[in-house]
Amino acid sequence: MERMLARLAAREERLRCTDAELLARARRLTSRYLADHADRVVPASVRWVTNQNGRWGSCTPDDATIRISHRIQEMPDWVIDYVLLHELAHLVVPSHNARFWDLVNRFPKAERARGYLEGVSAAGTLVMAE
Repeated sequence: MERMLARLAAREERLRCTDAELLARARRLTSRYLADHADRVVPASVRWVTNQNGRWGSCTPDDATIRISHRIQEMPDWVIDYVLLHELAHLVVPSHNARFWDLVNRFPKAERARGYLEGVSAAGTLVMAE
């Protein structure tokens, strides 16, 4: 019971997460996983958006802005961290080449998070098809 209440409290906390807190979270991820590129991984803004229904997040390297879909707010913290780190890595490597994936895969749960997101996408497709 206590574990369930802790999960619910964590979920509620994520839903109240402001853009400023999201930026702070991005900075912590940069320090932990991209410290060797910290001079390049300096987002001008990181914010939640409600207009991204086909993507989990996006990054515009030219102006260093990152947008994260509100749809992931209820997902586990490690999935949110993965999406943030994915977008932060675009500030170093704009494309999805091998060097980019090397950066993203520094996150220990990267593969697991990709699987989780693929499952959510597939489930959404199945629901729409019914």
